[in-house]
Amino acid sequence: MDSAPEGYELNGDLPPDSPGAPDTWPPLWGRGGPINVNHYTNKKSAAESMLDIALLMANASQLKAVIDQGPGFVFFAPLVALISISLVLQVSVGALLLFLVRYDLNNPAKHAKMDFLNNLVTGLVFIIVVANILITAFGVQRPRQ
Repeated sequence: MDSAPEGYELNGDLPPDSPGAPDTWPPLWGRGGPINVNHYTNKKSAAESMLDIALLMANASQLKAVIDQGPGFVFFAPLVALISISLVLQVSVGALLLFLVRYDLNNPAKHAKMDFLNNLVTGLVFIIVVANILITAFGVQRPRQ
C-alpha cells in the first residue's frame, strides 16, 4: 500500500491503544474481529475486474460476429464503433481499478484522489452500460453457415 495509517482509522476513530479511545472500539464484525476495509475493497475491486473481463470477452465475440457479417450488414459501422468504444472503456476501467486497489483507505490524504477515481470509474461504467444497451438494440447476428 502507499502508506501506513497514522493514528486514525477510516471512520476517524482512534486506535484502541491510544488515549481517549472507547473501550468497545472497534466494533466487531463477522468472525469476532474488526472488518478490514482495505481487504474488503480489494475483494470488491477484484470481483468488478472479473465482471469487466467477462463483458470484455462478450464484446470481443460480438465484434468478431459483426466483422464476419461484413460491411454489407445494415448496422455494421455503428456496431463496430459502439463495440470498440465499449472495449476501450472496459480496458480503461480495469486499469483504474488496479490504481484504486493500490491506495490505503486508512490514509485520509488519499481520500480525495480515491473519491475522484471511484466517481470516474462509476461514470465510465455507466457509459459502458449505455453502449452495450445500444449494441443489444442494434442486434448482433451470427453469420449464416
